[in-house]
Amino acid sequence: MQWQADWGLRGRMGLTMVLLGLLYVGFIAALAVSGINLLGIVLILGLFSFGQFFFSDRLALRSMGARTVSEDEYPELHATVGRLAQQADLPKPEIAVADSQVPNAFATGRSQSNATVAVTTEIMRTLDQDELEGVLAHELAHVKNRDVMVMTIASFLSTIAFMIVRWGWLFSGGHGQGGRGGNQAPIWVAIVVSLVVWILSFVLIRALSRYREYSADRGGAIITGKPSALASALMKISGRMDRVPEDDLRDQAEMNAFFIIPISKGFVGRLFKTHPATEKRVERLREMEREIETA
Repeated sequence: MQWQADWGLRGRMGLTMVLLGLLYVGFIAALAVSGINLLGIVLILGLFSFGQFFFSDRLALRSMGARTVSEDEYPELHATVGRLAQQADLPKPEIAVADSQVPNAFATGRSQSNATVAVTTEIMRTLDQDELEGVLAHELAHVKNRDVMVMTIASFLSTIAFMIVRWGWLFSGGHGQGGRGGNQAPIWVAIVVSLVVWILSFVLIRALSRYREYSADRGGAIITGKPSALASALMKISGRMDRVPEDDLRDQAEMNAFFIIPISKGFVGRLFKTHPATEKRVERLREMEREIETA
């Protein structure tokens, strides 16, 4: 099977960025209403954009407790990723490993030449070689599709808006002003607008995240030529998630949108649902397997 660009994914990524751009305009207007001058707005957004774009991958790895590993430490893992990257016509990414009981993997990075694929120690214990290759190919498909970069940029606005919603009241001027609302109104307008921006960006990111998983499943299966191996891995990982300690799930909940199988237990899992149902993903992979067998 030949690699084909997923125009459905590209269209959704483009639409997401356009809609987020419109949200940026509303967000900047809210900051202006709150009394921050134009130079202040540019500095705030510029600094956070710089940090998000250039350091988000390192922060993602740190939040998972993952560290980059050398070929001497994990020779088989490096060899597998290198071979799959060559099959996907990609530069070999950096490889990171997290010592975790959560059987999962994710990719991060701002470009195809600046990417990292991370796996947990538990997923390497859980899967056989073919299944692990399917998961790694899935993550490389995210890199090839460039949706990791789009997700990173998209999450920036949501993060800043949430920070204003959470901490904006500290700048409302209520203390020492007799509690009068005249000076507080602009800040509260900014907080309300930021709340709307956060909710809308949250929905856009989740909608894109669900579609991109289907695309990466298909891409991963094309890279390995073994859709059934990825389907088996998804089922095995999904079954293992129910036995992961709650503390581990809470520690890694913020990376849910990037995992191959999301955390679905409890309130956090339901609220932050970022992936389509595993059963639907497996069925699509089985359809691909049938297509290959009949070709």
